[in-house]
Amino acid sequence: MGDPGGIGPEVIVKALDPRRRRACPGVRFVILAAESAMNAAAGRARVPRFWSLCPPGVPWPKGDVLMDYEERPPRSGYAAKPTALGGDMSFRCFSDAVMLALHGSHTGVSAVVTGPISKKAWELAGHGEFPGHTEALARLCAVKQCAMFFHAPPSANGPGLNVILATVHVPLARVPGFLTSDRIENVISLGHQTMRQLGTPRPRIAVCGLNPHAGEGGLLGDDEARVIEPALRASRRRGIRCAGPFPADTIFQRALSTRTKPAEFDLVVAMYHDQGLIPLKTLAWDRAVNLTAGLPIIRTSPDHGTAFDIAGTNRADAGSMRAAVQTAVRLAASMGGRQR
Repeated sequence: MGDPGGIGPEVIVKALDPRRRRACPGVRFVILAAESAMNAAAGRARVPRFWSLCPPGVPWPKGDVLMDYEERPPRSGYAAKPTALGGDMSFRCFSDAVMLALHGSHTGVSAVVTGPISKKAWELAGHGEFPGHTEALARLCAVKQCAMFFHAPPSANGPGLNVILATVHVPLARVPGFLTSDRIENVISLGHQTMRQLGTPRPRIAVCGLNPHAGEGGLLGDDEARVIEPALRASRRRGIRCAGPFPADTIFQRALSTRTKPAEFDLVVAMYHDQGLIPLKTLAWDRAVNLTAGLPIIRTSPDHGTAFDIAGTNRADAGSMRAAVQTAVRLAASMGGRQR
């Protein structure tokens, strides 16, 4: 569900509306959420409740299921702001969903789609050690490194673009200290693997520089020569097709694809959060999907946040959540998962 006070419940009911669920035939959904938040969102969106209610820890009935994490509904609903209550509930729903997927051979869960959370709410609830989903997923799944990967296929509304981040929720001033050749090489490898899972057998990868003009031959910084280029050479020795480092202000244009014209590059490796997400969200904010690369489970999410400013108004666009669900289903099917 994500944060119960955000737009997560609304985009879930809109994305899973059985009357419009054409891309997911035969797939069963288990929603971990607060019943009152889901009922309110369904009522505002005029989506008939399509789930059976079930408390956590109880065997699921047939069909779609809502596992209710709500002990007592707040009298005036969930506040559209970061709260300890919202942070605690969203963290419990999230961590339980991950556990269900990790034990998928017993539970039948093939993938997880996470709703938007409030990082401040997690902090208020005592989970401030996690700056976001990605870091918590790494801890729960016991992996040393994973990466945020964003996938936006081309559509009639705009071009396609794929981006993976070398660093995630790191203050900009600290990014250079986080970047090492090993980290960048690992992210290139994770991006290569994820593109193959998405159906590109030999992906072509462009790697951004960190500094303006990719350092301008050392005049604007030496991170490119000192850190990024060794990672590129190591990746090429492993048979990965990658090039760079390129100036970030021009390389994304060469990675845009349309339905009739393939891109010059299939994936861009960005050095920090906003370097990669500004172009992606400008071009595909309603279509992009966040995948976590490097996990033993499939996890996707919409590329937007809680949008507290419009929560409860029925104005949220469910396009990104719908794309996240469809991508999770497609990956589960391609990797042999049981679509339940």
